[in-house]
Amino acid sequence: MQMIKVIRIYLLVFVTLVIISCSSERPADKIALNNKPNVILLIGDGMGLSQLSAAFYFGDSESNFARFKEVGLMMTSSAKHSITESGAAATAFSIGEKTYNNAIGVNSDSISSLNIVEVLSKKGYNTGVISTSSVTHATPASFYAHVVDRSMQDKIAKQLVESEIDFFAGGGTSFFNSRIDSIDLIKKLRGNGFVINPETTSGKLDPAYKYGFLLADNAMPTILENRGDFLPDYTKLALDLFSQQQESFFLMVEASQIDWAGHDGNAEYLIAEVLDFDKTVGVAMDFATKHNNTLVIVLADHETGGFTLALKDGDYSIIGPTFASYGHSCNLVPVLAFGSGADSFRGIFQNNEIFHKIMAVVNK
Repeated sequence: MQMIKVIRIYLLVFVTLVIISCSSERPADKIALNNKPNVILLIGDGMGLSQLSAAFYFGDSESNFARFKEVGLMMTSSAKHSITESGAAATAFSIGEKTYNNAIGVNSDSISSLNIVEVLSKKGYNTGVISTSSVTHATPASFYAHVVDRSMQDKIAKQLVESEIDFFAGGGTSFFNSRIDSIDLIKKLRGNGFVINPETTSGKLDPAYKYGFLLADNAMPTILENRGDFLPDYTKLALDLFSQQQESFFLMVEASQIDWAGHDGNAEYLIAEVLDFDKTVGVAMDFATKHNNTLVIVLADHETGGFTLALKDGDYSIIGPTFASYGHSCNLVPVLAFGSGADSFRGIFQNNEIFHKIMAVVNK
């Protein structure tokens, strides 16, 4: 009897240790994952140093760009041309290789390469893209799609449905429900667990679901056409959603229309879009200051318009915004960083190094 009693005690101790081990294993995994830095990548399309400077001279309050202490400069040329376009530039960010102009998620030999969303998703990250263009446009597409030419937006839309993206917001409804092939991709998105265009965004979203917001047939309206606070508001919405979840996250936010204003040679339009982007940067910075395991990066894919802030009519007290062209330039563009691993973005470097710098921070 004494031996049986001893055996029972040993069994009880063993079972207790197993239960403790099993119950502590899952939280430990979550803690390890949560220690991976969140990454917020904000892209001012076409935003060179003069465009960024406009936020300091035309805003009603101090620019959120002034909150950054780590500053670098980036060379933007594509693999085959001195002057890049957005597909090649964003692809360089997303796959870590320079490629040819108009490529999306493929290298200079037109071969698909894993993009940062695919890489980080395998590490347990949640991912999202937000844009003031269509969500199938060159910059957002480069973070989830692989096509040989950016014009293939019908194919890009199909790849969004099949991608690892957990949150998206922008325009582009027509590429999902008014297609030549008559496929209803919005129905397919819902079948893949997405809630599409919920009626209200005033409260917190349910973290059990993925979310898609298609808010215009093609591009979103300009800020001068009463787009309102779409970009800062939906950036905050995504951050609120991701912060409810156990996983770390990667979020790309694009202010597309700084570039379009540069192509138009329209200073009023450009400055308004820069100020809207500045406000969005403020949302990201507010989040990062409260969640210290977050890396915020602000950059441009290239500069557009040869924009400058010059004196007007010989009067040193009047700023006269001017354009040198209606196209892209090869000017170096600013890179601002804050938070976890921000110091690695100092210096002068090539655009494809952004991917590798982010991965070095994530893999620490």
